[in-house]
Amino acid sequence: APVAAAADVEAARDAMRRATRFMTERAATNGGYVWSYLADFSRRWGEMEAQPGMIWTQAPGTPEMGQVFLDAWRATGEAQFLNAAVAAGDALVQGQHASGGWNYVIDFDGEASLRRWYETVGRNGWRLEEFQHYYGNATFDDHATVECGRFLLRLALTTDAPRFRAATDRTVDFVLNSQMPSGGWPQRWPRAGEFRNHGRPDYTGHITLNDEVMDENIDFLLLVLQQWGRADVEPAIRRAMACYRDLQQPAPTPGWALQYTPDFQPAWGRTYEPAAVSPHVTAVAVERMLDFYRLTGDHSFLARLDEALDWLARIEAPASLHHEGRNHFRFVEPGTNRFIAVHRRGSNAQNGEYYVDYDMTGQRAEKHIDLARLRRRVEQVAALPTDEAVRRSTLMGRGPSLLPDYVITRRQGGSDLNVTASRPGMTPVTLLIQGLNSEGYWPVELRTTSHAYRGEGPPTPPPGFIDRGQVGDAGDTSPFTEPR
Repeated sequence: APVAAAADVEAARDAMRRATRFMTERAATNGGYVWSYLADFSRRWGEMEAQPGMIWTQAPGTPEMGQVFLDAWRATGEAQFLNAAVAAGDALVQGQHASGGWNYVIDFDGEASLRRWYETVGRNGWRLEEFQHYYGNATFDDHATVECGRFLLRLALTTDAPRFRAATDRTVDFVLNSQMPSGGWPQRWPRAGEFRNHGRPDYTGHITLNDEVMDENIDFLLLVLQQWGRADVEPAIRRAMACYRDLQQPAPTPGWALQYTPDFQPAWGRTYEPAAVSPHVTAVAVERMLDFYRLTGDHSFLARLDEALDWLARIEAPASLHHEGRNHFRFVEPGTNRFIAVHRRGSNAQNGEYYVDYDMTGQRAEKHIDLARLRRRVEQVAALPTDEAVRRSTLMGRGPSLLPDYVITRRQGGSDLNVTASRPGMTPVTLLIQGLNSEGYWPVELRTTSHAYRGEGPPTPPPGFIDRGQVGDAGDTSPFTEPR
């Protein structure tokens, strides 16, 4: 009935108001957010445990919260939601690096506080090597800079506030200035001082595909071209697409890698990321080559896709090692097609290490690739007349808006350790309204935790220590999921 429907709408609005009030008045730090909080706020986490003065830029953190608030304002027109989005934007502007990008984390208690965090919590996260050294620059990893840029662009278009317009332009300039002559991007920029990663040359200056660095940067620049009107980004988009194409390796391993040296050779990243060709990155790259063809009409993006697909078929893991639908190993040696296994020994960041070999004993497939679907899409796109293929090309000023009315329309990724539950037989809206507690937040099971930093771990593994993979001994600050 219409009356009941109106009541449902008002109940939803009321829940949105109460939750927003809780987030802005209780959870926010200078308008920004981390990922997870204990109910009494005694501990909080981004990808690692955070200090009270910190917010996270890495998804699902402050930019995504800002987008949620903008979505709520778009749906209701209520100032409370726009004000929350503006506060999140101001937090990001305050934490924007001088270069125009962002680090994973902003510490409002200052540079000295952030350095102390890196020297303690960060340094002791055994499997999170990206936090073990403070570079003092900005990162594309885990979408940190690009998600901030997307949100600020939308906020600038919504409010027309000069500070958000200026911050957006600084972000675009960061993406343009950090692009290499080859067309690729490093993981971090500007280049920091010399640093060796566990004895290996620093990997953050390599051409990076890992965690969608090139994919996200290209997509962001396409958004800037269409929505921001900056035509100067088009050459950068074209260079990046050509670079991405040319990173495909020669036979007999015609796939793509996680990161590359300047001469397009697969390179080591973190110590558990060997110089290898990656099946799952290759599957993504095939999809992107199709996208680039539909942007440009350039058939060179299609030229070697069958070669890549045939290779993926050849290096599928043996059926006996498939696991929960996963059918490919993570790393394949360039030139030989041998599978590379990653192991670790020790118990924390001080006494432990990762190492690689070819011993696949006990290894199971880690990535799912739907090769049949990929083949169908390649065949369908290749069969299109060129004029039809580019009919919706953003590069040619065609196609739908890349900025939807509502941005957060599906479950957000990023925090792969958080655990949420659903109750069958109820609509999501009903579930949400009923689940909002009296304080104004939705309590969920948080099985993800970490050992609080209490000093560096022991120099040798504790007696009887058994490594279960996610976390080491009590000196390891890496997050882990508690068993049920």
